[in-house]
Amino acid sequence: MPLRLLLLLALCGAGPTAAARSLSLRGSWRIRSGNGSLELPGRVPGCVHSALFQRGLIQDPYYRFNDLKYRWISLDNWTYSKKFQIPFNISKWQKVNLIFEGVDTVAKILLNSVPIGKTDNMFKRYSFDITTVVRNVNSLELRFQSPVLYAAQRSKAHTSYWVPPDCPPPVQKGQCHVNFIRKEQSSFSWDWGPSFPTQGIWKDVRIEAYNICHLNFFTFSPIYDNHTQGWNLEIESSFDVVSPKPISGQVIVAIPKLQTQQMYSIELQPGERIVELFVKINKNATVETWWPHGHGNQTGYNMTVLFKLDGGLSIEKSAKVYFRTVELIEESIEGSQGLSFYFKINGLPIFLKGSNWIPADSFQDRVTSDLLRLLLQSAVDANMNTLRVWGGGIYEQDEFYRLCDELGIMVWQDFMFACALYPTDQGFLDSVRTEVAHQIRRLKSHPSIIIWGGNNENEAALMMNWFNIHTSELHTYINDYVVLYVKNIRQIVLARDKTRPFIISSPTNGAESIEEGWLSANPYDKNFGDVHFYDYSNDCWNWKIFPKARFVSEYGYQSWPSFSTLEKVSSEKDWSYNSEFSLHRQHHAGGNNEMLLQIGFHFKLPKNTDPLQTFKDTIYLTQVMQAQCVKVETEFYRRSRSEIVDGKGHTMGALYWQLNDIWQAPSWASLEYGGKWKMLHYFARHFFAPLLPVGFEDQDAFFIYGVSDLHSDCKATLTVRVHTWNSLEPLCSSETERFVMEAGKAILLYKEQVPALLGRCGNCTRQSCVVSFYLSTDNQLVSPTNHHFLSSLNETVGLQKAHITANISQQGDTFVFDLETSAVAPFVWLDVGSIPGRFSDNGFLMTEKTGTILFYPWKPTSKSELEQSFHVTSLTDTY
Repeated sequence: MPLRLLLLLALCGAGPTAAARSLSLRGSWRIRSGNGSLELPGRVPGCVHSALFQRGLIQDPYYRFNDLKYRWISLDNWTYSKKFQIPFNISKWQKVNLIFEGVDTVAKILLNSVPIGKTDNMFKRYSFDITTVVRNVNSLELRFQSPVLYAAQRSKAHTSYWVPPDCPPPVQKGQCHVNFIRKEQSSFSWDWGPSFPTQGIWKDVRIEAYNICHLNFFTFSPIYDNHTQGWNLEIESSFDVVSPKPISGQVIVAIPKLQTQQMYSIELQPGERIVELFVKINKNATVETWWPHGHGNQTGYNMTVLFKLDGGLSIEKSAKVYFRTVELIEESIEGSQGLSFYFKINGLPIFLKGSNWIPADSFQDRVTSDLLRLLLQSAVDANMNTLRVWGGGIYEQDEFYRLCDELGIMVWQDFMFACALYPTDQGFLDSVRTEVAHQIRRLKSHPSIIIWGGNNENEAALMMNWFNIHTSELHTYINDYVVLYVKNIRQIVLARDKTRPFIISSPTNGAESIEEGWLSANPYDKNFGDVHFYDYSNDCWNWKIFPKARFVSEYGYQSWPSFSTLEKVSSEKDWSYNSEFSLHRQHHAGGNNEMLLQIGFHFKLPKNTDPLQTFKDTIYLTQVMQAQCVKVETEFYRRSRSEIVDGKGHTMGALYWQLNDIWQAPSWASLEYGGKWKMLHYFARHFFAPLLPVGFEDQDAFFIYGVSDLHSDCKATLTVRVHTWNSLEPLCSSETERFVMEAGKAILLYKEQVPALLGRCGNCTRQSCVVSFYLSTDNQLVSPTNHHFLSSLNETVGLQKAHITANISQQGDTFVFDLETSAVAPFVWLDVGSIPGRFSDNGFLMTEKTGTILFYPWKPTSKSELEQSFHVTSLTDTY
């Protein structure tokens, strides 16, 4: 046996099992304040706020005004420390590393009182060589600096020119200079969230000891070869070779279900080494592709990669591989200026339906797998296929993307830059480059991610001059923008991931922005790219105010969360719409009044003599308004997919702002903090349905379009009914001939002048009647029942106060609510308070005497518990 092999065997220990040892440092740590006056136990992963709360030293940070009361926490410099013993003989290992998957954010790290490194980026992975410092018994310390004070120092040190904005708007009650620290941007406040700049170890931390060589990371990309019409797999592995001599061996890649097994010989030179393998998938195997929700299965294949190296060293990795292609199509459109902007998945054009994702909590240690599954399942249950991970939050945890893969949710992944300009000094750029490279490596194997986005709204901020920069100085900021997003981030993405598109910003004009030197004169041009659109002052029932754009990646309206959600973080004196608490919780300037303005266009404002009831009624009406506004807008985008009108159209995406909430407050979200569905989310289940009839008016004519996301044509019939507000019997009903609903199209199905429609339904006026319509095949409903209001609801004639009762029974894990109403009831809202779960439908128009709704509990509950908590509201209850 050659001497080298003997030496390797000795280094390795008895065999492959001793190739490396890992020790997790998760769990119990000590935390102390800057002056040492406060010391307490804390958990890792975790943060200071959570530790203080868990020890009962502070109240729930979300309670009432505690975001202001507890500002002192983020202004202090905290220290995390841990004493630990290594459970194996440390002297037998050639290299020992201390690895932090995530440190939040600015810290000096000492091991056994020896400084071993610093951290200043929440989004980077840090690895420190501690071979010469580590002992059998160790003390580890992370001395954090206040992120608020650090950001202020960095801003002050940047003396050459101003990098705006300095601070968030006063209404957000936030902290300043967040653009100078690589940390969750919204942790310094946002227009939907509080300011909680956290400190702590927010991800895994461990010690790794190894001999010979160690696999640092492993990632892969499935690639379709159009020439051979076959699938290949590019696998990239990074090794740290600590052996003084080269190491050779074999790699065996196996994907049993695809009858694919390949062996490769490798030789690793000492040092950091990348091994790239190219695997051809067996041409005789049928590869089932990964499809977005609603378009097919999310088939994945188990793969093992075994590295068999000199000296009996054996390293095995297993992973799930999904095969899919994504293309962003920007090409000219007949009858229109500009370019298309849509996605093809596996060669099929797909309309992106969904929302925008923000961090699920200010304190990431509270975001459990169960919470992520609840929120993401709720997106799928509302017929969504896409979420945009917005650029002011975090790159989400691994579990988020794993769930998106499993559920078929496409992810538009922003890099973490939002609504600000950023410095481009070398230190900042180096940190960003490492961050971006790490995140691409970590995430690129996920089929759910279909596009990388450079930033949120920074092209618009610069070109629409949000920060009032003088024209003579604009070139400095344009240059910085190109340096950061084009010469650094884009360059890294193109080099490291060839399997999905990259766009520099959102909104952007895409190819046109590139043509104009990376920034468009008008980033909101409806002929190119994606747009963001908000309008709170014009009537949202008027579809003509909305942009007929190629793709709308942000739009929305605010509402308040339900009383049961607010009640947990407020006291009795807070329960009115204009209370100090209500104003404090609203972080969007004028937001509470904007909601009342939109309500006032079509509904009566509540005037109950009981102030608490008035508050509850107002909350209900904000949810009605939000649901109705986003419905009208989304239906406009969906029906615009197949047409060009005055050069505009071919809309191929609608992602409303926003899916989830970070705390209990008014916001644009359709899911409240904790996951309870607002009325908007129930509406989304309908307006994102795969087959949908969409009704609207133009110049006194009533139109119905049929919208299909299906892959094949289907034959259907449209039924149109007219009800009077004062009767549970339909006034008249008509059916179209059977027609072919074309796959992936929006087509006109029905057109009639409103006076003619009302005329043939007897004694009917706009104020006294409402229209409902649905698609069916062989008398089976194939779409939701949609409706169209012919007048504002504050002008209706004949609408009576509805008395609605529910008989609750249980069927397995589901509860059945058999409803009965005395009158036609708009916006029927079933509420069971804080009992977690969702209904099969809610916020609906009840035009029949009886109806059945199911309740799906998320935790065990009982019939009696539901009966005690149950409350039903419809529109006339607020009069």
